[in-house]
Order: sequence, then structure tokens, then C-alpha cells
Amino acid sequence: MISCDYDNVYSPSDDTYLLIDYFKQKIDEKYFDCINHNEIEYILDLGTGTGIIAIFLQLLKKQYSNFNPIIYASDILEEAIACAKENEEKNQINEEITFIRSDLFISFPESLKNSFNIIIFNPPYLPSSELINQSNNKKKIDYSWNGGLKGYEVLIRFLKHAKNYLSFKKPHIIYCITSSRTDLRELNKIISDLGYVNEIVEKRHIFFEDILLNKLSFKTN
Repeated sequence: MISCDYDNVYSPSDDTYLLIDYFKQKIDEKYFDCINHNEIEYILDLGTGTGIIAIFLQLLKKQYSNFNPIIYASDILEEAIACAKENEEKNQINEEITFIRSDLFISFPESLKNSFNIIIFNPPYLPSSELINQSNNKKKIDYSWNGGLKGYEVLIRFLKHAKNYLSFKKPHIIYCITSSRTDLRELNKIISDLGYVNEIVEKRHIFFEDILLNKLSFKTN
């Protein structure tokens, strides 16, 4: 049960369900997409919005006894954190998810560095105009779609810092969404230059674009 009574909070949409549908296929009683449950200690849902993905993962802990990571959820908007907490309560989860209000990793404590086995990020991925980016009247809902002039600036800023929060002692994965409305060839070169290996694991055509689910790992050798 997920609801959204806040105008500025991104409601679950096709990109959200692309992630959830993939996880439903790839998570079973032993493995999270080929990673043994026993090796997963911390999961981060960044840009949580309504909290739907974090809540989905928290509920899985009741289904699989050996899947017991600590779930973190973060968002830049105070309204999103409030909405996600309300949905947590509606799903009878009693303050089990740890919420952090933050612009990407800016407000994360140092103690969480080198911690996360899995990071899930559904970023704003649509290109915007220079006028919008320079405006002082940027609306809060713009954070849910405005990825920058090229559409991937927020994702790149995320990836530059995400490696500091991944656990390299055990297997790690970053899941993120991208769009065919950006220059994917240029984006994938930047991703590789930042030290990541990327695999596109799902794709869905929605109206005027393809949305893609990317599975990344950081090259540690």
C-alpha cells in the first residue's frame, strides 16, 4: 500500500516498476541477483520518493529469513521523507527503515562510507533547458525529472561519490535508471572513465523514449 498526498513528491511510475519488476524476478530465498543474502549487510534506496522500493525490500525480509540487511532510504526533499515514513507506517513497518534527508551523499555520516552492498538510484534523467537550470524559481518537483542540460549530470555527480560508500569487502551492485533521451554513448563512456563496469539488464519503451535499467559495479583491480 503506497500513497502520495504531496504535490512535490514523485509518485511511482514506469521507471519505479521497472526496478521492482526486475527485483521480483531476481530475488529468491537465497540470492539477490546472484549475491548470496548472507553477504548483504546494507542497502541504500537513494531518491526514495514515496519510499516504495525501500518498503518493498523491507517487506522481503519477512518473506526470506536469511535476507536481513539494514535498509537506508534518502531523499533531497523533506516532503519525500515524510511521505515515505507515512507509507512505512501504512505497511506496518515500525520505524525499521533508516531515513536520511540529503542531496545525494552530502549529509551522510562518515560512518556509512564503505558500507553499502547495494545502492538503488532512480535519478532525474530527462534533459532540461538552460533557462530552467539558471532559474531561481526551480520547483521542488523538478528534482524528480531534471537531470541537467544533458539529462545525466545528476547521475554522474552521484557516481563520482557512490564509490566511497560501496563495500568492496563483499560483492556490490549499483542499480540506476537512464533514458534514451540522453546521449547514452557519451554517458556510458563517462561511466567507464569513472571506473565502473555497466550492464543494461532491462529496457522498457514508454511513449517517446526507452528507459533502461543499468547494473553497475566499480572496478577495484
